[in-house]
Amino acid sequence: MVDIAALTRANAARWSRAKLTREAEFIQPARVAVANKGRYLAIARQAGMPDIAWVFIAVSHYRESSQNFSRSLAQGDRWDQVSVHVPAGRGPFKSFEDAAVDALVKCAPYAARLKDWSIGGMLTNLERFNGIGYAARGVPSAYVWSGTNQYERGKFVADGVYDPNKVDAQLGVAGLILTMMQLDPSITFDGPAPQVQPKPIPINPTDKPIRDGIWLQNSLNRLGASPKLELDGIVGPATRNAVRAFQLAAGISVDGLVGAETFAALDKALAAGKPVPTLPVPPDISLADKLENLAGSFWSHVVDLFKPKGQ
Repeated sequence: MVDIAALTRANAARWSRAKLTREAEFIQPARVAVANKGRYLAIARQAGMPDIAWVFIAVSHYRESSQNFSRSLAQGDRWDQVSVHVPAGRGPFKSFEDAAVDALVKCAPYAARLKDWSIGGMLTNLERFNGIGYAARGVPSAYVWSGTNQYERGKFVADGVYDPNKVDAQLGVAGLILTMMQLDPSITFDGPAPQVQPKPIPINPTDKPIRDGIWLQNSLNRLGASPKLELDGIVGPATRNAVRAFQLAAGISVDGLVGAETFAALDKALAAGKPVPTLPVPPDISLADKLENLAGSFWSHVVDLFKPKGQ
């Protein structure tokens, strides 16, 4: 039987000694988590949890389903199908949000009922959400501490199957929270602060969101991009096409580029908090596509005259 109060004290003490050992790896998932704060916060409120619980939801989403919104918060199965992993038999649901609320309210350890959201409580709540098999063995949880100096080895490789020599390649939630705190200073906890902070991550000195590819993709998704964009930070054809659809709906110049006019329109739409009814637009067409379509035609032979030798 695990003493939850003792585990909470132990996790608070580990937090105070924590140092990141895979520091650079935490930055990208932390940025994705902070970029989706509004979505996680809405889930916390719907589940009747305090606002700080958005952090719990964000880092659980990373561990359970690699921040994939087509997968359930509970165990990483598709939320539009009946789950087969523990907790099994859940769903199907209408949305990621519905599945997340179910996981928090109706599945053990019933996170929505937990009361201690100090840092020790937060980390223990997260450990309980994953399962307290590590605590029962008297070892730090890989789910919580992987990627920090508080973890060396040992991992559950399947439900109920523990390998003491296996090293968890996935990052733990404690280091992810530490990195998120660098990006979002509003994340604070009662109790002792960590003695060792990760190296500073460059942030906008105006304290506004970093307008990178992830910010753009997340903003377009919030405003009704269809299909939803993958949050990979790469402004490729899918993202440019979503920009063009937004520009068309917003009544501004349609070029697929994000300049001052588009930034202003995005800010206005995000402030309104309402989806923008975007219209489908043709996908990007490359010169290679055009040349391929000319194959076998008279004009293809004309194009060949202007190609560099050797092509």
